[in-house]
Amino acid sequence: MEEAASSTIEKIFLTMKSPDGDEIELEESIVIQSVTIKNMVEDGCSCSVIPLSNIDIETLIKIIDYLKMHSSTSSNEEEIKNFDKEFVKIGFKTIFKILEAANFLDINSLLELCAEAVANKIKNKTSQFVRKIFNITSDFNPEEEAEIRNKTPWAFEGDPDHSLD
Repeated sequence: MEEAASSTIEKIFLTMKSPDGDEIELEESIVIQSVTIKNMVEDGCSCSVIPLSNIDIETLIKIIDYLKMHSSTSSNEEEIKNFDKEFVKIGFKTIFKILEAANFLDINSLLELCAEAVANKIKNKTSQFVRKIFNITSDFNPEEEAEIRNKTPWAFEGDPDHSLD
């Protein structure tokens, strides 16, 4: 009888709080995929609520979906692969928010997934498009850029699709 009682493991829950004041309660085993949160737990943080002051609720929900899928023992490799493929079919604005949050939370697998998605999205795009995406101003004035364009037209080739989503 004692064995049966000791074999049941009590689940521990942590509450994540967005800057908007929204709270989401999650099982600790899911959340500790974040090295930042895992370190807090291991260091004995007795926080009942973990404030995530720089992660909005929409981004937090996306990250939680990712963590749940990647922590689930019922998910097989094919399901995870398909989930990841669909997960990154989002606009640049959203993926940059997730990248920033994944970096803050130290979730390397999510960081790598999103970085690869951004790289794939800008592959074969024009330099003007890439500058627009990353909000980079050109170092050249229009005359200098025209001269460079004439000398190296191959450097300005790329997919003319300039949609940000």
